[in-house]
Amino acid sequence: MLRFLIRKLPSVLGVTVVASMIAFALPRLAPGDPAVALVEGDASPETIAALRSEMGLDLPLWQQYLKWVGSLLHGDLGTSYILNRPVGDLILGRMDSTLELTIAATLLMVAVGMFFGVLGGSRLTPWARAFVDSWNTFFLAVPAYLVGLILILVFGIYTRVLPVSGEMSVLQNPNFGLQYLLLPALALALPGAAVVARLVQTSMLTNRGEDYVDLAISKGVSPRRITVRHVARNSLGTAAVVIGLRIGDLLAGALIIEQVFARNGLGSLAVNAVQSRDYLLLQVLILLAVVIAILAQLASEIALAALDPRIRLG
Repeated sequence: MLRFLIRKLPSVLGVTVVASMIAFALPRLAPGDPAVALVEGDASPETIAALRSEMGLDLPLWQQYLKWVGSLLHGDLGTSYILNRPVGDLILGRMDSTLELTIAATLLMVAVGMFFGVLGGSRLTPWARAFVDSWNTFFLAVPAYLVGLILILVFGIYTRVLPVSGEMSVLQNPNFGLQYLLLPALALALPGAAVVARLVQTSMLTNRGEDYVDLAISKGVSPRRITVRHVARNSLGTAAVVIGLRIGDLLAGALIIEQVFARNGLGSLAVNAVQSRDYLLLQVLILLAVVIAILAQLASEIALAALDPRIRLG
């Protein structure tokens, strides 16, 4: 396993470096200037120029990038241009809400995706197969924010059984916290669950044609045992990779879902950073999302290598 990780290390570092360049460049592609956004009313060009010099925005872009990367390597995330607070403190203050939503959505995605994937890969009646296929197709086609709006209409406006905005920590108050968390977590999880279900279903249907399944049938093993102990178990590698890939998407989608359900997480912080051209804050948020996605993908590959020695030794 150690050799497997060493082989993966160069690609992980390379992707992280490229991601840092993209995170640095993206905020600067938008029109506007942090110095202009910071001053109130009309300001003289000299005032704006002095402010840009104080922020380091008058330096060439390559020098700004190297200065930022050097600060990151020393554990300094910088200070927000607009809020004048350490970027690390701002992110930590909102991180718990976004992590709570992402973790809940991941658990729901795995549970729902594996359930429908195993169900779709089992021997079903035509009506049950049509239902599973329709469920997968619908949530594959509908984006998370639209799922969120549908859930708000059904459970928040028509039936009024769950709150549709605001938040409360599950750790502080599990009962009310879960009520506030359920709808945004479902909205975020269901499209990803459809991806997991479709790939697990396809993998199971493929594995059903393997020789070991025919051998188990000839030995008189029950269909349920074949499905659970053999077919589904050998399809876990596909699920592990897909789940790892989807965690990064869940984190990115959480920033949008937080706006739909008015949660005070990293999503609102990112929106404020975009509106105020807060370069330092925005580029750290972008890089953080990419790094978490990279680590999630690496974790899924490690899980797959643990399940399949051919991957580890190849």
